[in-house]
Amino acid sequence: MSSSTAASGSGPLTEAGPLSLCAREPHVPADRLVAEMVPPPRFDAVRFATYIPDPNQPSQTEAVRVLEGFTAGLGGAQASGAGRRGFLGFGRAKAPKTPAGPRGVYLDGGYGVGKTHLLASLWHATPAEPSRKAFGTFVELTNLVGALGFQQTVQTLSGHRLLCIDEFELDDPGDTVLVSTLLGKLVEAGVALAATSNTLPGKLGEGRFAAADFLREIQGLSAHFRALRIDGEDYRHRGLPEAPAPFTDEEVTKAAYATPGASLDDFPQLLGHLAKVHPSRYGALTDGLKAVCLTDVRPVPDQSTALRLVVLADRLYDREVPVLASGRPFDELFSEEMLKGGYRKKYFRAISRLTALARDAKGLVAS
Repeated sequence: MSSSTAASGSGPLTEAGPLSLCAREPHVPADRLVAEMVPPPRFDAVRFATYIPDPNQPSQTEAVRVLEGFTAGLGGAQASGAGRRGFLGFGRAKAPKTPAGPRGVYLDGGYGVGKTHLLASLWHATPAEPSRKAFGTFVELTNLVGALGFQQTVQTLSGHRLLCIDEFELDDPGDTVLVSTLLGKLVEAGVALAATSNTLPGKLGEGRFAAADFLREIQGLSAHFRALRIDGEDYRHRGLPEAPAPFTDEEVTKAAYATPGASLDDFPQLLGHLAKVHPSRYGALTDGLKAVCLTDVRPVPDQSTALRLVVLADRLYDREVPVLASGRPFDELFSEEMLKGGYRKKYFRAISRLTALARDAKGLVAS
């Protein structure tokens, strides 16, 4: 059943019918990219005090302690505003003296151990106005450079007290050089850095590329951070039942028509549409959605498609948009080869997040 097929005889439906992601082609201006560099809605209310460490994982408690101390040390950093001028930081100013030692913390651990919760808590706790601290994923940061240009990005972010980078993933040597150079400039300007990743800084890219220059860039980048290892199991699965089984096409379609603000799309068609929309716009693609309903979910056909789906899953998870689906379960989205390859941690994260959103969507189907 496609997204254009209504469920006949299935009870009361909304008058307008569901939305469609495939019908959306958002255009996001550069100023929105900058303004939206704040923790996503899912992490609006998180704080260090709301992080619940696993008593069997002392590294989680230690991470909270270290981050609280790191936050306390940011009170005087960039106190003068580093000469920030206007919305995009136009103008030149004398850079503050760079403190000795690492200017960042790096949270390393598997998916679902609460790294993003801690990173967002650090952003909230940092004593600075929201306009002087930035929070975004690695992909969003590279997209910002693409939208503003490198020099303008440096000027824009140099006036910040803190830059938080979630899911620090280096997918190609070009991004490695770009971000390494950018962060070096920001450290010189006195900006504090914090990042999360599933891999230690000195191991980024391992299993993906072997070029000597690539590894050398990674080693230089790792010097900016104090690495904190966070052990533990995926909290989204801790003590929870297995992911719900997929529903039928009819159940998904009926729920889409009965849920105001829901979208309804055929999964293969949606994958095709994602190829036409830049990943920097996937957040805007989901604007206003209350639920995403998908029919005919099936394994993704190739790695490029899989990586685009990972970005969409992240944006849906950040915005707490439940996902109701028919077809194959989400743990069958990626092939065995993909799950053993260099991007495996991204794919496992996507499975984990989509599974959590599938649980959230169970209430959309009438019992």
